[in-house]
Amino acid sequence: MTNPTQSPENLKKASLVTHFEDFAQLADFSFTESLKKDPEATKDGVDHSPRQVRSGHFVPVRPTPIRDPEYVSHSKSFFEESGLGDELVHDESFKKVFSGDLSDVPSPMKIFGWATGYALSIYGTEYIRQCPFQTGNGYGDGRAISVFEGVLYGRRWEMQLKGGGPTPYCRGADGRAVLRSSVREFLAQDFMHALGIPTSRSLTLYVSKSETVPRPWYSEGSKSFDPDIMTINPVAIATRVAPSFLRVGQLELFSRRVRNGAHPDAAEELRMIVEHLIEREYEAEIDLNQSFEKQVIQLAKLFRGRLTRLVANWIRVGYCQGNFNSDNCAAGGFTLDYGPFGFCEVFDPEFQPWTGGGRHFSFFNQPNAAYANFEMFCLALRPLLKAPNEIDEFEKVRQGFADAMQTELESVWASKLGLEVFHAEIFGSLMQLMVQTKVDYTIFFRELSGVPQHISNLKKSFYDELSGELESKWQSWLDQWRAQVLASKDPGVSAISAKMKLVNPKYTWREWLVAPAYQHAENRDYALIRELQEVLNHPYEEQSEETERKYYQLKPREYFDAGGISQYSCSS
Repeated sequence: MTNPTQSPENLKKASLVTHFEDFAQLADFSFTESLKKDPEATKDGVDHSPRQVRSGHFVPVRPTPIRDPEYVSHSKSFFEESGLGDELVHDESFKKVFSGDLSDVPSPMKIFGWATGYALSIYGTEYIRQCPFQTGNGYGDGRAISVFEGVLYGRRWEMQLKGGGPTPYCRGADGRAVLRSSVREFLAQDFMHALGIPTSRSLTLYVSKSETVPRPWYSEGSKSFDPDIMTINPVAIATRVAPSFLRVGQLELFSRRVRNGAHPDAAEELRMIVEHLIEREYEAEIDLNQSFEKQVIQLAKLFRGRLTRLVANWIRVGYCQGNFNSDNCAAGGFTLDYGPFGFCEVFDPEFQPWTGGGRHFSFFNQPNAAYANFEMFCLALRPLLKAPNEIDEFEKVRQGFADAMQTELESVWASKLGLEVFHAEIFGSLMQLMVQTKVDYTIFFRELSGVPQHISNLKKSFYDELSGELESKWQSWLDQWRAQVLASKDPGVSAISAKMKLVNPKYTWREWLVAPAYQHAENRDYALIRELQEVLNHPYEEQSEETERKYYQLKPREYFDAGGISQYSCSS
């Protein structure tokens, strides 16, 4: 008879990290140990005022703890994957660290974290005016402070406090994040992971019971485009996790310094940050025994593949990054920085939830924004190559972005439509109809996944009644599409439907359902946050009838053009 205490499940539970002292022993700081510290940094990490950071890869900074922290939630999926026990979030030492207090951590952890600088480019244009010194040396992590790096269950992760107080890059701001934006980022990262899309992850969310900050936001019922009132908000710290937080903008910063001859060590610092990127994000795919130049060429090719797949899958699930600058583009090729993001409900190729984003960062323009970021990535790497044959090979990778992006987009659209291969005519006709008709993007493709015979089965996704002519056009398209789907190796309707439901989620992010969660949280009621976690962690699954009634429905009319729901600023 098997001893129940020796079951795989019990053995797994026994190996979970449940005490902070054990968690601290997992620390392994490759970033700060292998890269250069700002030589002008303070020795104790008390470095909270805006200043120029002229060289080095990071600045040691002590986070500023939030007052009276209270637990809101944690990512159960990440904890399980990483061998962390759920009870860890209630360990007082663990709570202190992830609410910003590193004052008495045990070795090998450190009493300070680190912030990094990066450059900014928007659609391939380099900017320095966001830097208070007009030099580019003051732009970087203004309120994001990494406090831990270590290996959990065989995977290296970096943990970063969002809202951990000011750093030298704060540009005079308070370094805080409000509960509203923290709830959004916390939930969105878990949701994107559940959708199967590479992303930074959530760890924990703590809120202060007594500390507040003012922020512009929208009055109740406002239809204003921009915030129309000043509100007082609880501060919070959401800890996000990633293999690294290296960005395209970081590579740009060091490359610009090489081009500008900023200091004697500029070329060395660029090479070091690229070597570290390869080791942290691409070591499994790049042969480190080949020449460094060959590694750089392979890096560009692999990043191109990750970036094009990422953006194609954003479009698959209706995600719009909103502000896809180079500083918001992870060099590891995953989704990073959930600030002015949104998910498309009423289909619109120009959907853009952020008031500062404009058409250039809209839903269907994301491939173009990605191309601009890839160009800056290549420009940053270019000084590392000297030989003509290496430069030629590198240029072929750079010039291949458009074809690679098109291939990924066609693959995604084929999978959403249940087709073996992309069909341009069917896709083009569908886009025309979806633009003519107010269609809910997620509900439409989920209902289409049932492979219906009649347009009446899709009307759940339409916001308006169809006219006779438009209904006829829809039925004609449906007939053409269905014939094409069933003609391809004919695995049967049920098999096609099941396959389509794996790429067309049933549940999506709907801002009008998320807003009540952070509003209730301001009154210390966190039930809706946890309910949303559960629903959004299973986006492809059929859930209860009650869940379907609440979360699988069209956007109510009163939320059209509603400030803070249909459009919002980045007042976080």
